[in-house]
Amino acid sequence: MTQIEKAQRFRALHQRPGAFVIPNPWDTGTARILAGLGFEALATTSAGYAFSLGLQDGAVGREGILAHARAIVAATELPVSADLENCFGDDPSAVAETIRLAAQTGLVGGSVEDFSGDSRRPIYEFAHAVERVRAAAEAAHALPFPFTLTARAENYLHGRPDIDDTIRRLQAFEEAGADVLYAPGLADIATIRRVCSAVSKPVNVLAWKSGFTVEELARSGARRISVGSVLSRVALGAFLRAAREINQHGTFSFLEQATPSAEISAFMKR
Repeated sequence: MTQIEKAQRFRALHQRPGAFVIPNPWDTGTARILAGLGFEALATTSAGYAFSLGLQDGAVGREGILAHARAIVAATELPVSADLENCFGDDPSAVAETIRLAAQTGLVGGSVEDFSGDSRRPIYEFAHAVERVRAAAEAAHALPFPFTLTARAENYLHGRPDIDDTIRRLQAFEEAGADVLYAPGLADIATIRRVCSAVSKPVNVLAWKSGFTVEELARSGARRISVGSVLSRVALGAFLRAAREINQHGTFSFLEQATPSAEISAFMKR
């Protein structure tokens, strides 16, 4: 498909009834597995990709994140949206430039967040955060295809579980032109329902707790469900348990859980 066709398909997923799941691969192999399992769209994970490089989340930089996005786009025929962190700059002009560069990789969507990266003031001041989203939206909507911009309110990931401020930000981001709204880390269905009912644009919800289900999140108002870095951390968790068993006990019982090579190879390109 062309980028325009992928973009139209991605936008349509947000407009149909119910919710769809957009899982997060961290390399081309996991992208192909997820496509082979029947998922309809993919989203990158900055943390999952950083871990695969031996780096902490936020340490990859714009050039590396965009190169990774290009590789994920090329891995399948699915629409891909990218975790673009804070768009790699405090100034709105830097945000707009990142959106334009992201579009050139083949992406059909991407996010801008209000996490500053500064541990002293992790969340941008309200007016500045809105200005950055507005710049991202203007850049996205000037593109020759419907790039779906997601605006993220990061309070709950950075020690500020303030639902009123989070909703205020999401409402302002909607007014500034964001196409999808996202507050990662919401802890319960009641809070998710409150957020979804406070805005009119589609809401992405992070499925980060084992008690959540797709059906329950859809009933709460979510239109899109992602898992962030969780799939990569599940895989790394299995790796750690296996490596520790060898190192600490000298046994190999984890081999019983290994997926056959033929099953994995079936998803991969020849």
